Amino acid sequence: MMSESEEHGSLLDKINDKINEKIHEYKHSSSSSSSSDSDDDKKPKKSKKKKLFGRKHPLHHVLGGGKAADLVLWRNKQASGSILVGVTVIWLLFEGIGYHLLTFLCHALIVFLTIWFIWSNAASFVNRSPPKFPEVILSEVQCMKVAHVARKEINEAFYTLRNVASGKDLKTYLMTVTVLWFISIIGSCFSFLTLSYTIFLMAYTLPMLYEKYEDQVDIVGEKALIEIKKQYKVIDAKFISKIPMLSEKKQH
Repeated sequence: MMSESEEHGSLLDKINDKINEKIHEYKHSSSSSSSSDSDDDKKPKKSKKKKLFGRKHPLHHVLGGGKAADLVLWRNKQASGSILVGVTVIWLLFEGIGYHLLTFLCHALIVFLTIWFIWSNAASFVNRSPPKFPEVILSEVQCMKVAHVARKEINEAFYTLRNVASGKDLKTYLMTVTVLWFISIIGSCFSFLTLSYTIFLMAYTLPMLYEKYEDQVDIVGEKALIEIKKQYKVIDAKFISKIPMLSEKKQH
């Protein structure tokens, strides 16, 4: 009987020891988790990275999010590369070889019509169906949309020119004259075709490069904007604020 009671007591002691160990482990884990939570709360939260020009949406969404955005961002490298090669070949034809636009259009139409004419007549001899010429029909709705957009942009351009020439805003006038003078200097260094090709090349490659190195460009761009604002404040304090027309407007 004594041996059975001793065995029973030792079994109870083991169970109690196990329970105490579990309770101790639970208390230790809960205290460590609470301390880690408090440490996390003490850690400073990372501020959201500022995008260039205060952009809130992805670049693909800003560019329209359609096929044009896919081409500009080189989502389809084969299609984007083909367009770039085609535009580069056209630029080389005009700028390098000295091809004229009217001559180029006439020669391109001659080649195109000759190929289709020969293909249409040769199809009957080889027992094949003639090629189907694509029907291009501009709907009235599409033409009205284009005309509406063009009318709106032209009216806004005339409105801006009228405001600049009215003499009411000297600051806008000086900025407009400076930009036009800068464009005239660039235009004197390059031909219109080369300038157009350079603008196309920048617009076609810079968005893709910006998306690839977005974080680095945002940091550099933010610093540049801060420096530009500082320099503008200096120029405003030294020159622009001393102009009578602008100083009177600021006082009012």
